[in-house]
Amino acid sequence: MSEPQHTSQFALLGQRRFGPFFATQLAGAFNDSFLKQLTILLVTFHAAEYTSLSPGLVANLAAGLFILPFVLFSAYAGQLADRFDKARVIRAVKAVEVVIMLIASAGFYMKNLPVLLSAIFAMGCHSAFFGPVKYSLLPRVLAKEELTGGNGLLEMGTFLSILLGTLVAGVLAAVTTDPRWLSLALLGFALVGLASSLFIPATGEAAPDLQLRFSVVSETVATVKMGKREGEGVWNSLLAVSWFWFIGAVVLSQIPALGKDLLHGDTTVVTLLLATFSVGIAVGSLLCERLSGHKVEIGLVPIGSIGLSLFTADLAWSADRFAAMAGASALASPLDWAHFLGMSGSIRVLSDISLVGLFGGLFIVPLYAFVQLRTAPQRQSRIISANNILNALFMVVAAGMSAGLLGAGMSVTGLILVCAGLNALVAIYIYKTVPEFLWRFVSWFVVHAIYRLRAQGTAHIPEEGPALLAPNHVSYVDALVLSALSPRPIRFVMDASIFRVPVLSWLFRQVNAIPIASAKKEPETLERAMAAVDAALRNGELVCVFPEGALTRDGQLAEFKPGVRRILDACPVPVIPVGLAGLWETAFARNGKSTAARLASLRPGRRLDVHVGAPLPPDVSVEALRLKVQGLMEAAPAGGSVHPSQARG
Repeated sequence: MSEPQHTSQFALLGQRRFGPFFATQLAGAFNDSFLKQLTILLVTFHAAEYTSLSPGLVANLAAGLFILPFVLFSAYAGQLADRFDKARVIRAVKAVEVVIMLIASAGFYMKNLPVLLSAIFAMGCHSAFFGPVKYSLLPRVLAKEELTGGNGLLEMGTFLSILLGTLVAGVLAAVTTDPRWLSLALLGFALVGLASSLFIPATGEAAPDLQLRFSVVSETVATVKMGKREGEGVWNSLLAVSWFWFIGAVVLSQIPALGKDLLHGDTTVVTLLLATFSVGIAVGSLLCERLSGHKVEIGLVPIGSIGLSLFTADLAWSADRFAAMAGASALASPLDWAHFLGMSGSIRVLSDISLVGLFGGLFIVPLYAFVQLRTAPQRQSRIISANNILNALFMVVAAGMSAGLLGAGMSVTGLILVCAGLNALVAIYIYKTVPEFLWRFVSWFVVHAIYRLRAQGTAHIPEEGPALLAPNHVSYVDALVLSALSPRPIRFVMDASIFRVPVLSWLFRQVNAIPIASAKKEPETLERAMAAVDAALRNGELVCVFPEGALTRDGQLAEFKPGVRRILDACPVPVIPVGLAGLWETAFARNGKSTAARLASLRPGRRLDVHVGAPLPPDVSVEALRLKVQGLMEAAPAGGSVHPSQARG
């Protein structure tokens, strides 16, 4: 599965484990949008040759027929992708795509709308079967450090391919209606997808003993329930991804009306808006790898949700402002893209749309990577199927809500504002329900806003199973620093007096921190803490205890308290020593600095070194553990920098 990790996600494109799959996905995404848009355009501008139905009805039929298979067949598709080698499943799906394109070609030759709609439904089936294997293949061929970068590339390529398919359909429909050229384009990309799929390496069978069962209702329900049982973090991530598609379905569906009615633009303005959104998604998706430091970083998700709410709301306001200004100028004819860009306020509208896309990328890419990382390999495809089912249902609800609110007289910008408000409420709910998301956000923000983090040995932190982290205690943000580099949640044992600080206490309770006090001051609190630590370790959790028992007051490592030995005697688990260096001079340490000096120390870019040592046996003595931590503290390099891709051991 793993080749050596790479400094850039783009290096994956030249490797067989990723490149052919990426090309296959791009060709399929292109054909999906190309076929739908081509059908809608030909029916719109050559309605008499195809049907007596209205173009709007045809567009809605096409969208509904494409989404329906995700509800009907996703459960079975997930079973197939878990049961058989994923490369084989992909090749079979791409071979079927060629047949579908032949059917679509026949529809264009015969100018037969039912045949074309059947082809669109079949492409929906194609995508429903391709979706589970698409996202579950990545953790089979990529190292965990590459998951965020690989997902970023995948989302970037998918959205740009969808945009390209839409644009090419518009250009081709404007130039010719000759079915030979339409068929050539459809078949050409289908054959490219099939050819590239032949080079995807075998992945093996994730669940070779899985019994296949086909039932639209019972298996669909069972698949969704499986997603819920996979854990609260995974389940809420699935809901969050589906929520993104809810918001996307509402906003994207309003772009034509926004461009035509509010921005007074022609089709080129609508195309410009769609292109700007797609480029924003691409940029946000690619940024995830750099911002995450080559790891799965769900701390980016709150950033994405905040940006989505802010810029979705500002899009509504800027579009209304532009409409008022354009209306005041009494436009005689619709604006083309060049004249639109020359109007005051147009750049703000485009900036809002691009930033909605950018923050959408920051939101969705870490969620996909998180689901892949936290899901058992033998169930990954079915969990992705559960997500696809939820996505389809959320998009249907989005369409119904949009139709209902618009039908009740709400304006397009009013609907977009509703989305911004709903997104903020849903984000608050998710982060309250899964505080790990919020805690990771706070950790990521503090560490990246203030420090230049150099971490070595983080591979020693186990991805699963119980272990006890034992770092030196330098500052009030030690827990945030450790959380920012840990691949999994940490249960922190912390001073009870700090745990009870108003406002902060709420956050500490959300992340299940364990308050502790000395036997002299609060013996009952001490006993409760010891019982909670023991229960957490026996439950397979990662616990962090600061063996010094208090913050250092001189920057030196103090003597270790015997409590760490008591913990290990009660529940023998590996002990992971950690050395923190660079925090003593900061505003968050008890270093006696003045307020002015503390504020000055908050300047961005201050270097912080974290050295994680190899696990020690449970019978390690307290003094031996202290000497190991002391050695890790002193091992901080004198200068230079470490690239995140090198900071793994």
